[in-house]
Amino acid sequence: MRMVDIIDTKRNGGTLSDEQLQFFVDGVVKGTIPDYQISALLMAIYFQKMTKEEQTSLTMKMMESGERLDLSRIPGIKVDKHSTGGVGDKVSLPLAATGIPVPMISGRGLGHTGGTLDKLEAIPGFRVELSEDEFIDQVAQEKLAIVGATGEVAPADKKIYGLRDVTDTVDSIPLIASSIMSKKIASGTDALVIDVKTGTGAFMKTLDQSRLLAKALVEIGKQAGLKCMAVISDMNQPLGNKIGNALEIEESIDVLKGKGPKDLTELVLTLGSYMVVMGEKAQDTTEARKLLEQTIKDGSALKRFAAMIKAQGGDPAVVDNYQLMPQAKYKIPFNADRDGVLTKLSADEVGTASMLLGGGRQKADDKLDYSVGIELHHKLGNHVKAGEPLLTIYSNRREIPDIKQLLRESINISANGQVPTLIHEIVE
Repeated sequence: MRMVDIIDTKRNGGTLSDEQLQFFVDGVVKGTIPDYQISALLMAIYFQKMTKEEQTSLTMKMMESGERLDLSRIPGIKVDKHSTGGVGDKVSLPLAATGIPVPMISGRGLGHTGGTLDKLEAIPGFRVELSEDEFIDQVAQEKLAIVGATGEVAPADKKIYGLRDVTDTVDSIPLIASSIMSKKIASGTDALVIDVKTGTGAFMKTLDQSRLLAKALVEIGKQAGLKCMAVISDMNQPLGNKIGNALEIEESIDVLKGKGPKDLTELVLTLGSYMVVMGEKAQDTTEARKLLEQTIKDGSALKRFAAMIKAQGGDPAVVDNYQLMPQAKYKIPFNADRDGVLTKLSADEVGTASMLLGGGRQKADDKLDYSVGIELHHKLGNHVKAGEPLLTIYSNRREIPDIKQLLRESINISANGQVPTLIHEIVE
């Protein structure tokens, strides 16, 4: 079998066989296929797409290219959650405290999107790197753990993703779907809830694109024998009110105290309800939502989150004292320049502003400043007055003309506007 023939088949709109996809994945892992041929096939897939069968086959072969976690020592149905990435998206943090076994393997941020692991490392002492045994034992005992990848999970994806990033094939639905699902299936969970973002701050900018991705992900999960569903949620503005690592930990804890922003709390309860149903702790989402609301009201969800922090070496006192996390030197107000309704608050540009403050990475090896970020005082559809603070910039630089200019370009105030829909669709 020759790689050039596989490229030729897909370039001309053909369907790749299981054997061809196995040859490709094996060659990627062993290093026997040069980068230029891998890139050529990725570009062919980008333009010619893949059938459902091809997507599933590629996913399973990428998953089988490395280790698969054995979580059988953990009692109960193990449920994970994945987000396709956004700004202010700290949903994984409060969701980990649902009370069902949640073994969550998360990632780091790059560009304008934040990473769950980076946020957790704003907590003094918190360890995101656990051995496989430590990870399994913690989930068995505490019902939750959030860690970086343990072992060599889906090594083919690591190589392929790196080439997608530099060949402008990141937003290919078959490649996104196989990348996400190969790692999630390899993580060994029984069920998966996926939050597919749509809008300016998401990889999928339109609802049609997001719908196609959500259906592809759920279809692959079903074919692989995984309980799977997806929620398509809005990312035309940041989620919640705080963007930045320590700031997002604060807001996550606020949710568990029943004091979180309305949009963030609603999305947490929606996703969490499906997780509880999949974990067979409730008959339907109505019952599940009541259970989750009760865990917030009685404080058990907050205690569970604090227990996870302690188990992973962090200081659980942060749940009552946010000052224990890194604090920015300056809090700089950014005011409205006119009266009206906030009609634009571009998530990608606000996320980029936080990144440029030091809260995110432009390159994979960039060092983070956990203290910086942005706090929103208004959301889309809100009426504002000239001179009123729209947001506060948390910075360790006193002069930030570049950040202010970027934020001016991300905001628009008009005579009228409307509140966007938070949850667009459910794909089951």
